[in-house]
Amino acid sequence: MKIAIGSDHGGYLLKQEVMQHLKDRNIEFVDCGSYDDKSCDYPEYAKAVASEITSKKADLGILICGTGIGMSMAANKVPGIRAALCHDVFSAEATRQHNDANIICMGARVVGPGLALMIIDKFIDTPFSNDERHIRRISKIEG
Repeated sequence: MKIAIGSDHGGYLLKQEVMQHLKDRNIEFVDCGSYDDKSCDYPEYAKAVASEITSKKADLGILICGTGIGMSMAANKVPGIRAALCHDVFSAEATRQHNDANIICMGARVVGPGLALMIIDKFIDTPFSNDERHIRRISKIEG
């Protein structure tokens, strides 16, 4: 498993904690930026993470900005991306099981590091159900 991770300035500090957590779990990842907390434009990093997924260089993605909203909007513009904004563990599990989401987005100003790591763990550890009804529904999203 390889994870692509990106943030803007608002998510930079939380991204650092997430990357350390991924290291602690021995999960390979690629940091798609930003590389400091200077003001920057989130769509660049959403597109960079999405590109890692669509090119199959990474299996899943994590995007963090102030609210997670902008990142999810930008990532979902990329064909083949199903980015989900999640600020609770149940939603992270459900979006993997039912929607086969390939990017999780969150807001560093919405969740603290402890909850963020639990959400990310659930997202990474939950497989897609492969139920016919979910496959059918995803095809309607992509259609």
